[in-house]
Amino acid sequence: MTRALITGITGFAGSHLADHLLAVGGYEVYGLKRWRSRTENIRHLAGKVTLLDGDITDAVRLREVVAEVRPDVIFHLAAQSFVPASWREPDATLTTNVRGQVNLFEAVRAAGHPCRIQIAGSSEEYGLVGEDELPITEDTPLRPLSPYAVSKVTQDLLAWQYHRSYGLDVVRTRGFNHTGPRRGEVFVTSNFARQIAAIEAGLQEPVLRVGNLDARRDFTDVRDTVRAYRLAVEKGEAGAVYNICSGTTVSIRELLDRLLALSDAAIRVETDPARLRPSDVPVLLGSAARFHAVTGWEPEIPFDQTLRDLLDHWRARLGGDR
Repeated sequence: MTRALITGITGFAGSHLADHLLAVGGYEVYGLKRWRSRTENIRHLAGKVTLLDGDITDAVRLREVVAEVRPDVIFHLAAQSFVPASWREPDATLTTNVRGQVNLFEAVRAAGHPCRIQIAGSSEEYGLVGEDELPITEDTPLRPLSPYAVSKVTQDLLAWQYHRSYGLDVVRTRGFNHTGPRRGEVFVTSNFARQIAAIEAGLQEPVLRVGNLDARRDFTDVRDTVRAYRLAVEKGEAGAVYNICSGTTVSIRELLDRLLALSDAAIRVETDPARLRPSDVPVLLGSAARFHAVTGWEPEIPFDQTLRDLLDHWRARLGGDR
């Protein structure tokens, strides 16, 4: 059995990754969780995974966890991952994401146990990309446009540096937008779906509030994304970086229209200035050709199915809350 440690297991991608590893078999799953983290995403995993309390910003505790588990692979997903929050709290974002990763690397070095580490980067690292540079490949220059993006660039380069300096067995992934059931309500697809479900349930007036609808994004279902994370550690080259993306884009406006089409409710759409960012990436369209060549991975779940599952998730969640 391969011992896998997931940092951020209580989160959106972390919980789906745990589901996936248990489904494919051959993995003994451990998860690092903060004592204050909400656990609704992993309640169904009780008795199936081993949870350990800890925070990636606590270097001492992280060393204890790595020494205790002695993982064969670490999926490093724990992070402050909401871009708008990084504008409000840039220091906290950089501290969590950068110091947390340094603590993890030093814990692995101290343990002295062979271990492969997957670093979950982000397409936000690319930032300002011109239309003539599309699709984005792993060689596209990194021009981050938010404190969050800067933190992910730093994580990315730290992984490369630790690989070259200390021989750490790392593989870097740059995940483009991914969504699906359990997505936090602050993220655009989930926020829209939650508002629609709340309107249907009579919990919100029939007005859906939005930010910038012109941005175009490359979306992948989270269940396809976590499958890519597993393949990255199983087949990826040490030190390499891989885009995880669908290779197609959809505008936020089109995404909203497709969600609205799944509901019979009469809903009015209004722009909320509070949802607009100081600067926004106009388009993110990636190429996963390098990753496909190494692993054979490609997305399998249609985006309309992703949106339907997400909306049904919120319908069930809000129905249960009522």
